[in-house]
Amino acid sequence: MARIVMKFGGTSMAGIERIRNVANRVKHEVDAGNQVAVVVSAMAGETDRLVNFCREASPLYDPREYDVVVASGEQVTSGLLAIVLQSIGVNARSWLGWQLPIRTSDAHASARIAAIDTAALDASLAAGEVAVIPGFQGMADGDRVTTLGRGGSDTSAVAVAAAMKADRCDIYTDVDGVYTTDPRIVPRARKLSRVTYEEMLELASVGAKVLQTRSVGLAMKEKVRVRVLSSFDDSRDDDGHRGTLIVGDDEIEEGSMERQLITGIAHDKNEAKVTLVAVPDRPGAVATIFTPLADASINVDMIVQNIAHETGSTDVTFTVPKAELARALDVLEKARPTIGFERVLHATNVCKVSVVGVGMRSHAGVAATMFKALADRGINIQAITTSEIKVSVLIEDDYTELAVRVLHTAYGLDAEEETVDA
Repeated sequence: MARIVMKFGGTSMAGIERIRNVANRVKHEVDAGNQVAVVVSAMAGETDRLVNFCREASPLYDPREYDVVVASGEQVTSGLLAIVLQSIGVNARSWLGWQLPIRTSDAHASARIAAIDTAALDASLAAGEVAVIPGFQGMADGDRVTTLGRGGSDTSAVAVAAAMKADRCDIYTDVDGVYTTDPRIVPRARKLSRVTYEEMLELASVGAKVLQTRSVGLAMKEKVRVRVLSSFDDSRDDDGHRGTLIVGDDEIEEGSMERQLITGIAHDKNEAKVTLVAVPDRPGAVATIFTPLADASINVDMIVQNIAHETGSTDVTFTVPKAELARALDVLEKARPTIGFERVLHATNVCKVSVVGVGMRSHAGVAATMFKALADRGINIQAITTSEIKVSVLIEDDYTELAVRVLHTAYGLDAEEETVDA
């Protein structure tokens, strides 16, 4: 008997008929003799609808009340799935985040899971029940509802899998695995049968929509084997595998590993660029900018500081999530007397494009190839950031698809065209 966590995203839960499809997949695992916990997202589009309600109510809403509103989407789908499972003869019940409980920090709208008490969950599984758990939510001190940020149901699923010592965590989505890039942009993108935690972490952090970044980091830390597969497509690759398995280096044999120079190309349009003009050039000036942003739980990504000239000041450019731009500008304006900048500029018509691959560790020229490929097509680079296995650039968003296609070809990631016998 195996313990399996099955997580279903919003597209998989979009309506009763799709929930019936999910229930049948869960029943298949139960009939195979496995203990199953299911983590569900809200129906597709529901969280956006709830978020918009909050924004209409007040652009600077109270994050604690925001969490109360947006957490309701997963409560609906968890109850509906439990009802459908019961209707097909599967013993199931739903568990809200506070009932398990799932303890989190009090950073509302971006809380982090601190601990999960699995006593009730273990008892439920031992009694032959399928536990249906709403993703994305937990409970902070003071019994306030919290949410984990967009895509947080992935993190919920991995955390539950780690806490209950599951054999595997299956993430069901509307795609059949992890591709070298978005196949809607590059039809010749290839599906990867296996990806390392480290590569998936970088891909997720720079815009790949398959998994939330924090869920991959947690899986790597807790050594949870994760499989990404489709709720709608049961096809298998040439080796008979479904989806993409995300595991550690030690589980992937070097000979069978798709470890070429670059593993994938990712892009993210959910970025906003902020420039503080004429920041005093003195020790500690940068800290006065990013400390208040950190205190407000606003993530900063790319950072560029221009060289100071005789004026004794410099410009500092950085990116924040587009959804956090209004809050970031509010925080910076309140800190303006301390920072001392002259004015602030911001733009949302930007996109981050990244190349990721462990092969960068042992190969030179990856960045040069990227810069030349973009330059040859007249695409200007506004900012650059790197890590050991990643190079990211910020460009104008009108060039996103062109940049992704050009780079996919430049690094030899295009799948070979199939030939048809005459």
